[in-house]
Amino acid sequence: MPYVFFDTETTGISTPFVQILEFGAIKTDDDLNEIDRFFVRCRLLPHIVPSPGALLVTGITPDILLDEGLPSHYEAIQEIRRKLMEWSPAVFIGYNSFGFDEEILRQAFFQTLHPPYLTNTNGNVRSDAMRIMHAAHIYQPNTISVPADKRGRKTFRLDKLAPANGYVPSLELPRGVSDEDSQVYGDVEATIFMARLVKERANQIWENMERFRDQDQTIDFMMREPCFSLSERYFGRIYSWLVTFCGQNPNYKNQIAVFDTDFNPEEYLQLSVEELTMVLNKSPKAIRVVTANRQPIMMSAEEAPGGKTDPLVSEYERKRRIDVIRGDQRFVRRVGEALSQRFQPIEPSPYRELQIYDGSVSWEDQDLIDKFHEEPWETRIHLIEQIQDPRLVEFAHRLVYFERPELLSDRKRKEMDEWRAERIVTGGQLVPWMDLSKAFAELRELEEEDSSGRYSKFLKEVRKFLMGRGELRT
Repeated sequence: MPYVFFDTETTGISTPFVQILEFGAIKTDDDLNEIDRFFVRCRLLPHIVPSPGALLVTGITPDILLDEGLPSHYEAIQEIRRKLMEWSPAVFIGYNSFGFDEEILRQAFFQTLHPPYLTNTNGNVRSDAMRIMHAAHIYQPNTISVPADKRGRKTFRLDKLAPANGYVPSLELPRGVSDEDSQVYGDVEATIFMARLVKERANQIWENMERFRDQDQTIDFMMREPCFSLSERYFGRIYSWLVTFCGQNPNYKNQIAVFDTDFNPEEYLQLSVEELTMVLNKSPKAIRVVTANRQPIMMSAEEAPGGKTDPLVSEYERKRRIDVIRGDQRFVRRVGEALSQRFQPIEPSPYRELQIYDGSVSWEDQDLIDKFHEEPWETRIHLIEQIQDPRLVEFAHRLVYFERPELLSDRKRKEMDEWRAERIVTGGQLVPWMDLSKAFAELRELEEEDSSGRYSKFLKEVRKFLMGRGELRT
């Protein structure tokens, strides 16, 4: 199956409330040889206040943000979707993409009325190159060189990791896009470079992680393997445990519980569902939760890294514990129930962006929004009246407001003007997005840190841009 390596440059890091500014992707064959590449850049949405820090990192200037020659966000997302559908089915892979780029892409599709799960439906699967790097470092430490940060801790940041392993940028950017304009292709090519290293030097680990990109194979491995090594990286440190399957969420099959065999199972076997729920949420963790569709780092018990388990637990005792846990089906069922009750139901968020996982779209609404994308704008405004899902209704009105505001009624346009103003200037409210007050505070910090004046000109441009953004609120 071919691979699609991709990366995004965005207005910030709060994934539901930022936008893609640049998207780059390279399609390869299964030997990681390039087949095709794609790049798109778009202008800023009217209600978004970009993070000054994000602009400094990406080098995207205010002039680019407001360039009327660029496609709108909606137009760019449609281009991205068309290209990714053309390249499908494929393995979609980024660097730290599970935690960021995947969520950004899902939100972009969701907020432009497209099915959000393109990368893991219709034959597509997803992978995260950073997790593959973690696996290689844990289970075959000499595969890659992992540099240290300023505090002396190992860092897997791509901009540090790739050069430490010999990566030298060799960019072939699209016409009109210079190296200074965009680093998105550089990040994609660096990811491919690191993937090739692991594939060539540690092919068993590569193939193992490839297997665990498939959720069904992942679940099968955890249920079938009596004992296996599970690893994870938290706050700059890597941990590994010898675990065995002990439960599955009956309402969400991808959520699996495993028991750490360093713990004595007799202390847990008779606990009630309520007590097991408390065990799941406290540390140290006797029972760990694995999400099967997030490419967990697992290997056979024989390949577990040395010195990571309790030396006082003999091999015989560990096997006994495994047999006790896996042989107690009532315990396994109770753990599964505890998983399903782990988090109490919460009230839906008042923000539509945070409602992405609050239920699927009905077939009737899906038909309407498919038609929405095909009809002239003058017709689309009437289709909105037929949509039932309030999330889609809100996003549809936003799209019309962004693209053809004159088609809205005076009342609706005034309502949307007020919404945009509130997004930009929140009046001191605690909100989960970047507003002007947060942006100016961040800008002041950047100016104070720039003692050499290296970024002075850029930061002045950003300040001028933010002041102009404030004038848009009325």
